[in-house]
Amino acid sequence: MKKLFIAALLLVGIASFAQDGDMDKKPAREQRERLTPEQRNEKQLKKITTELNLNTAQQEQVKLFIAERSAKSEKLREARKGQKESGTKLSADQKEAFKKEMIAEKETTDAKMKGILTTDQYSKWKANQEENKDKMRERIKERRDNKI
Repeated sequence: MKKLFIAALLLVGIASFAQDGDMDKKPAREQRERLTPEQRNEKQLKKITTELNLNTAQQEQVKLFIAERSAKSEKLREARKGQKESGTKLSADQKEAFKKEMIAEKETTDAKMKGILTTDQYSKWKANQEENKDKMRERIKERRDNKI
């Protein structure tokens, strides 16, 4: 009886430690605070300003650029949401056109940022972009692995 009691306590102890692993993860997407587009733009501007040491003229230019890009992405998001709600899928031609549009948008973003930033700032910004892309790929891979 004593051995059974000790085994039960050991099992409960191990099970309670196994549950603590999820406590340090970021909150789920639904639980996080929702920011308005203006708040997101300001947050992004502050991040870029601190990372790249932008002067006030550059801050104003980047602020306008972020607002413009945010408006475009919001419009695209609404169009995709409407399409998803209607239940229609993109055809192969539409997917290809969308892909080309996204590539063109990326090139436009690069060109505008290159015009706003100095050479050192631009190279640091590009490095940050690549780092963020790698982090996103890792998150997607983790999500896929967790679903299986």
